[in-house]
Amino acid sequence: MRNQQDQELYFVALMPHEKLRDEIRAIKERMRDCYGAGHALRSPAHITLQKPFKRDRDAGRAISDALRLFAKNEQPFTVELDGYGAFAPRVIYIKLKDNSHIATLHERLKALLLSSLDFTPDEIMKGVEPHITVATRDLTREAFSEAWPVISGEPFTGSFVVRSIFLLRHNGRYWEKLEEFPFRGDE
Repeated sequence: MRNQQDQELYFVALMPHEKLRDEIRAIKERMRDCYGAGHALRSPAHITLQKPFKRDRDAGRAISDALRLFAKNEQPFTVELDGYGAFAPRVIYIKLKDNSHIATLHERLKALLLSSLDFTPDEIMKGVEPHITVATRDLTREAFSEAWPVISGEPFTGSFVVRSIFLLRHNGRYWEKLEEFPFRGDE
């Protein structure tokens, strides 16, 4: 049996451009300052394609190689953000107008993880509900009931072109961008 200390925690995501990440970070900071929910600040603004998974430290190169080859077969597409949603009573997020491109990208990624990286079906997200989280986990029910009526009425719009996927790794305190894998034509 492997030692837990020999393992790294990773996930695969899409990330908006820096200006939009900064705008979303400001919303996360507001959620922390006004409602005590700062957990979402532990990761950059992202849309999860593959939930966190553990792998031996020496598996990092194989993961990177597989994701690099995968990304080279993908085409850029645009994501439009529009308003807020919630998974009551603990999560508030930014909604996407259309998630069809992300759903098909996820299906292709799922096939890769199963065939090339020895993932088990239990490790893989069954489907995706694409969103960008601004408050989670440490958002209490009481704080949710205060925050949701306020933020749900506020506008939020933005868009970004998805030109790559990202591998993130947990460093023991927060998630950091480990590597970016450009899509075809964007290397």
